[in-house]
Amino acid sequence: MEFNIIELNPSDYEEVLVNWWNEWGWTPPPKEFLPEDGQGGVMVLHDNQPVCAGFVYFTNSKVSWVEWIISDKKVDKKLRHEAVEYLLGVLTSICQEKGSKFVYAILKNDNLMKTYEDWGYVQGDVNCNEMIKKL
Repeated sequence: MEFNIIELNPSDYEEVLVNWWNEWGWTPPPKEFLPEDGQGGVMVLHDNQPVCAGFVYFTNSKVSWVEWIISDKKVDKKLRHEAVEYLLGVLTSICQEKGSKFVYAILKNDNLMKTYEDWGYVQGDVNCNEMIKKL
């Protein structure tokens, strides 16, 4: 399948991504929690229709954090899977091009973990909890 990649624009958070998170039954992260206020990522299109998106946090070390992978639940499962695979490859390449030596991710979804493994990611610690403090 043929995919195109675009950078996220200012309206994608409200017009696309929030709906996708809600479709999956997830609470959308606040825009301020995302890189560049929701624009620090990319979206995969198929036939000019958004299929999935993800974000990259860059750090002051050689580590990048790929996170908040989300897709349109209404898209065909096979197409969605291939688009997410493509997205992860693009995000990983972006990290490498920016000089990162490691890419970090926190995952809960088994299918997404398998996709990461297919791209050469290895499982780190298990039985971890996320800890967040809103300031």
